[in-house]
Amino acid sequence: MRAKITYLVTAAVLVVYFVLVGSRGVMLIQHGTLLTVSFGVAVLTLPVIGLWFLWKNTQFVTRANQLAAELDAEGGLPVDELERTPGGRIDRDSADSVFARRRAETEDSPGDWRCWFRLAVAYHDARDTPRARRAMQRAIALHDGRPAPT
Repeated sequence: MRAKITYLVTAAVLVVYFVLVGSRGVMLIQHGTLLTVSFGVAVLTLPVIGLWFLWKNTQFVTRANQLAAELDAEGGLPVDELERTPGGRIDRDSADSVFARRRAETEDSPGDWRCWFRLAVAYHDARDTPRARRAMQRAIALHDGRPAPT
């Protein structure tokens, strides 16, 4: 729940920022000189790109949470079996051993979105966020019956 609140607060702050930047871009365009209109258009592209990125990220998080809920209802959500350091961080060797099992499971069933979901969690636990995201994108695509991204 704390992560959702943090995400919503961050998204709200970004939207306010995009509105403020967008208003400055409009003000520059209204000034009417070639230079200010050019800068105004350039400034307006930032909120557009930011809103697109925020929208795509929100879609991704929503779909990943839906898969997690479905997997939880089936009883297939990965169990936290990782060893932790006294400070609470995940032990690297423990994460690597779980990752090896998840990777083997995914290699045995490459078309199963559940395996890709669990592999994404293992990548995340191993602190490999880019691969975790790609594995989750593949899980979402397989679940939806779309071609998996490469």
